[in-house]
Amino acid sequence: MPKHTKGSAGEAQETTNPTPDGAGAKRTAPAATADAINGATAIARGRPVAERKKKYLVAPRAAVTGAFGTSSWVAPLGLSAVQQALHALPDIDVVDTIATRGGMAPAGFSPAAMGEPADGVVVARMTDQKAGELLQRGQGQLLVERDQHLELLDPMLRRPDLVSSLTPYSGPQAELLLAVVGKDGAPLPDVEVSLFGGALPSSAVTGPDGVAHLRLYGEDAHTISGLYVKPRTDYWSHYQRDPDLSLDEANVVMLRPLADWPALRGMPQQSAMGWGARAMRLDQVPQQFRGRGVKIAVIDSGAATTHGNLNQIHAGFDVVNKQVDRSTWNVDTLGHGSHCAGVIGAADPAWGIRGFAPEAEIHVCKLFPGGQVSQLIDALEYCIEQGIDVVNLSLGGGSPSEALERQIVRAKQAGVACIAAAGNSSSAVQYPASSPHVLAVAAIGKIGEFPPDSYHAETLSPDSDMQGFFTAKFSCFGPQVDVCAPGVAVVSSVPPNNFAAWDGTSMAAPHVTGLAALVLAHRPEFQSMSLPRSPERVERLFQVLRMSARPVTLSDPNRIGYGLPDALVALGLPVAQPGMAWQAAAAGFGIPAGMFAGLPGNGARLGMGPPGSGGAGQAGTMQYPFGSLRPSGW
Repeated sequence: MPKHTKGSAGEAQETTNPTPDGAGAKRTAPAATADAINGATAIARGRPVAERKKKYLVAPRAAVTGAFGTSSWVAPLGLSAVQQALHALPDIDVVDTIATRGGMAPAGFSPAAMGEPADGVVVARMTDQKAGELLQRGQGQLLVERDQHLELLDPMLRRPDLVSSLTPYSGPQAELLLAVVGKDGAPLPDVEVSLFGGALPSSAVTGPDGVAHLRLYGEDAHTISGLYVKPRTDYWSHYQRDPDLSLDEANVVMLRPLADWPALRGMPQQSAMGWGARAMRLDQVPQQFRGRGVKIAVIDSGAATTHGNLNQIHAGFDVVNKQVDRSTWNVDTLGHGSHCAGVIGAADPAWGIRGFAPEAEIHVCKLFPGGQVSQLIDALEYCIEQGIDVVNLSLGGGSPSEALERQIVRAKQAGVACIAAAGNSSSAVQYPASSPHVLAVAAIGKIGEFPPDSYHAETLSPDSDMQGFFTAKFSCFGPQVDVCAPGVAVVSSVPPNNFAAWDGTSMAAPHVTGLAALVLAHRPEFQSMSLPRSPERVERLFQVLRMSARPVTLSDPNRIGYGLPDALVALGLPVAQPGMAWQAAAAGFGIPAGMFAGLPGNGARLGMGPPGSGGAGQAGTMQYPFGSLRPSGW
């Protein structure tokens, strides 16, 4: 009889049972019996499926007087008391405590006077049910919120809105080969290639031979509506609508080097200035205006100091990896933080790209990949401790966070100005840019600053003005937008020592951050004792940036805010050919009464009076109230 192996249920399995006298006797048993025994054992040893614990932020609210309701489990209330109470509760795991270390308690908050930290949050793991119980127990005196994951407002191709089940189980399939080469015909590896249209989109990455293998469902390439080729570095992207593709032979796309573009000729061997910096008239600012003495923080994915434009950066903090090694902030696996840092402060005067503030002191707080709200709170605490002047936030979250808003306000009280990207979802402004205590930046592009066959052309909106400025299709919009800045085809530094042209409000915000650093370093009023580090100093900085802006595109303020900031006007420098009456006046901010007579609404747009007044509220007087001045109701 042939020997059987274990098979499907019901299949016989030959086993050997020892007999009492020690002789082996063979018997046959159904395999299902053995499976049942093994399954029962696995169940007995297994763990019931239940809700997993998630990270939550827990903190005392600002205005409190004592214990939580009738339970009195924390009295007097303070951050350390909250931490101790959480340690004592079952099924809650405290993983971190982010305490403030310099006072600045919100008004009415008393534990600081008792020797406890003035503010902060406890990060703990618990189930949603336990969090709900904790919130109820707090009786409104305890903040309990989910520690949300943050996202880089990156320039990547938008992901699909949903996942469907349309992938065929069978049927005709075909392979399409697409070879990507450079100008010299050499193959380009690691290039992302995507096809749109057809039964399903298809993506692949080129190998060392420069060839991407893409699978098509169906055998007809004529259904493809778009071909997107995105190089990793040093080349322009390529986009072809309704491409003529062959299934019988390799299809070839040749990419153009960035340095072939007239405005970037000779880059990086010769230093170049990006179109965005030129649009903001940085090229007309005297060379000695370089941001010395100002501290900037880039809270992002790190910054590659291997790059020739970034090797002057020496300070940072790896927030995500702080329990293991805080010093790995200079490892940037995504390139996003390096790109932002280059726009702000690329430093080599003879090589690469010129940043806005090359002599500013840049600090890098690494938050990605994997950053959450709790870690952004920690990064902002670092900024407060280090006396950072301006923070660049090219990131966003799913919804507003009370815990993060408290920290943003605290940073503002300490004189830290936060400048945030509005978002790339072509919808309402994302948080934290939607906070009234930050400066929100939308993205614009300019026709003629990128090849027409690049994917940058897909960001065009039909609202371009006579200068070619247009609002980027992807940019978020709403009354929270303060200003706009270049965010299409922005060339900057990426690891290890290369350059890339990217899109996104992530690229727009650093333009404004860099200009803000120049204003703080070189505008006289910020050097005097009349503007010490304070929330008024932050608001004054924001007001200078807003009032320096000029309207661009044909769009409304919900998409561009006050417009594109002008470096000459913001720095109070002479303007050679003022295009409008407001521009010449704003350069010195000595605006006399009646200056805007005959220009209805412009005075209100510049924050000088109630909407529709057309002029200042008082002759020669400018008001800078504590609170965000945002264009609304126009």
